[in-house]
Amino acid sequence: FFVQLTGWPLLDKDPLTRPLVERLLVALGGDANDRHTELYREKVRPVEYDCLMQSAMANIKCGISTVLTAPFISEMTDSDWMQRLANRAGSMGVDVFPVWVSCDEESMREYIGFRSAARDAWKLQRWDEYMATIDLDLRPAVPHLVVDNRLGTAVTLADQARQAMGAMYA
Repeated sequence: FFVQLTGWPLLDKDPLTRPLVERLLVALGGDANDRHTELYREKVRPVEYDCLMQSAMANIKCGISTVLTAPFISEMTDSDWMQRLANRAGSMGVDVFPVWVSCDEESMREYIGFRSAARDAWKLQRWDEYMATIDLDLRPAVPHLVVDNRLGTAVTLADQARQAMGAMYA
């Protein structure tokens, strides 16, 4: 919705990095669909997010505002990481506007199941184990906008995006 409202390019972590991530996992002796082991978290995920951030910075250096979509859970909850990002973007005349997508467990399971992605099979087969790693009350360490993505929420995502744009330009 932000992209539709602004015309800014979207950098979505999954389609941007998935081929790299899958091949790297296999090359390192892992499963292409792994998103839960130490191999992925410590060896592959940092490279995946680095690719996404370098792509974003390339746009920003060209003066192009950019929308990024990825969980950024570790990053957005790390005040030092967020400060470094804000400083780097600020040095290029750009503001960082974090948006946190909030969801409840029931909605999350529905969305993940509907997505039918091979990388989600582990999560769905071991739902309780997966949910034990998720803190639904976690929030970024910096000022941010929360978007409610629960099933049946009273305000549509499109309307929430419009409200966010208003807050961004206020």
